Amino acid sequence: MNNTFIRPETDKAWCPGCGNFGILNLVSEVLEELELGKQNLVFVSGIGQASKTPHYLDVNMYNGLHGRALPVATGIKMANPELIVVAEGGDGDMYGEGGNHFLNAVRRNLNIVHIVHNNMVYGLTKGQASPTSQREFKTKVQVNGVSNEPFNPLSVALSLNASFVARAYMQNKEHTKEILKAAFLHQGYALIDIFQPCVVFNPVNTYKWFSENSYILEEHDTANIMSAMEKAMQTHPFALGIFYQQERKTFEESLWKSEETSNPLYTQKHDIKEMQKQFDKYTLSYL
Repeated sequence: MNNTFIRPETDKAWCPGCGNFGILNLVSEVLEELELGKQNLVFVSGIGQASKTPHYLDVNMYNGLHGRALPVATGIKMANPELIVVAEGGDGDMYGEGGNHFLNAVRRNLNIVHIVHNNMVYGLTKGQASPTSQREFKTKVQVNGVSNEPFNPLSVALSLNASFVARAYMQNKEHTKEILKAAFLHQGYALIDIFQPCVVFNPVNTYKWFSENSYILEEHDTANIMSAMEKAMQTHPFALGIFYQQERKTFEESLWKSEETSNPLYTQKHDIKEMQKQFDKYTLSYL
């Protein structure tokens, strides 16, 4: 398929065999198959190998600070709720540096897609343990092995009543694509935690390891949050699929619920000079 969402002229700054290549291809295929207009798409990322993914897509994108993709995505969605907003990054970026923003995005139920590449290691900074690194995992920093409890993003999201919670493994291509499509069509916050190997800095959680330590959920009731939590708490093997999905009022619907606040920011006209005057006034008051 001649995918129009991939930038063909851009060199990919990933190691040969990196799982990010697979996720890039899957995301671009989903965008193509759902026939989403490029002008309505905005991808937001932070810092990290996974956060480079939007650089290689022919879409509107904003690359911000480490761990800060979600607040930027929030601002964009608030300014123009008609846009399809996607926050994409790695497990360190989203659950470590961006952990607090992750919690608040779930609580708000923003109508955004949240794609997290989970390779259980910091790849960009060459191999330190990440929030999702497994116990006993040894690195050049954690020379005696990781002692911290691995962060469980699915159980945390479920505990905050997230409206869409899913996990996938990028080698299960069709399964992952179906989950991504469901997330894009969902109205509300949608978390997709995607397993992907780091072939250089994580010699433990390899393609073989993820295949042998995961299974696809069969006949699971996605409306039962207690069942979803039970599945999310199980590890080795990890379940893959949509754990939980519900429809509830989004943050945007709550924000623009009255006539007085029904006009999104992008439709409002502002006097730039007056805004600058007010900014200078309040800035000087703190000096």
